[in-house]
Amino acid sequence: KLLKSAFLCVPQYQVGQLYSVAEASKNETGGGEGVEVLKNEPYEKDGEKGQYTHKIYHLQSKVPSFVRMLAPASALNIHEKAWNAYPYCRTENFLIKIETWHKPDMGQQENVHGLDPDTWKKVDVLYIDIADRSQVEPKDYKPEEDPTKFKSAKTGRGPLGPDWRKELPKKTDCPHMCAYKLVTVKFKWWGLQNKVENFIQKQEKRLFTNFHRQLFCWIDKWIELNMDDIRRMEEETRRELDEMRVKDPVKGMVALED
Repeated sequence: KLLKSAFLCVPQYQVGQLYSVAEASKNETGGGEGVEVLKNEPYEKDGEKGQYTHKIYHLQSKVPSFVRMLAPASALNIHEKAWNAYPYCRTENFLIKIETWHKPDMGQQENVHGLDPDTWKKVDVLYIDIADRSQVEPKDYKPEEDPTKFKSAKTGRGPLGPDWRKELPKKTDCPHMCAYKLVTVKFKWWGLQNKVENFIQKQEKRLFTNFHRQLFCWIDKWIELNMDDIRRMEEETRRELDEMRVKDPVKGMVALED
């Protein structure tokens, strides 16, 4: 599936994304579950430079009950490896590959990842509108993370109205961009393949929707940060997550059962 979400500009989004990943990780960690950061370091390969991360997601309560009943405990600890070289990013784990292009447009480009025609025909294209309440699960809704209610004190951005995507390109003083996320899911387990793959695709859209709503509503917390600030914050967050997994209760997003 290809998911599109548009706002901000590429350099601002990079800072905002990394800040929000750190904060969201803390919101999802506790009771032995959540995020464990193994590596977060610069990389350079074949002329490409960026930041490499290796994380483990401990997901016990965050997968549906039919998976918990059938899967061994080790299968609920998902390793994620990500290569972030803006404006292109690639994230992989044993089930999922997420490839992201960040483009300075409103999401009108087709096949931005350059897939061959046969593969492109099989892609479902979904648009994520962070101001559309109907795209948010009732269990996930928080008024303080609603872009239709939020007004940034530092940038003047928000609240977002129903036609914000049409109005934004006309505002020359307000930057915008789109994150094109290509999600590929492969799960080979006889009898469960289709059900698990469909569940993962739904969860990815849910995660991206919630995350980008948070990113927008947290803008006053990160808009004045630079990449040095972000790297220091990431190291502090890594230590906090190790402690929170042990001491805090289970919290954050849980699986929705069909």
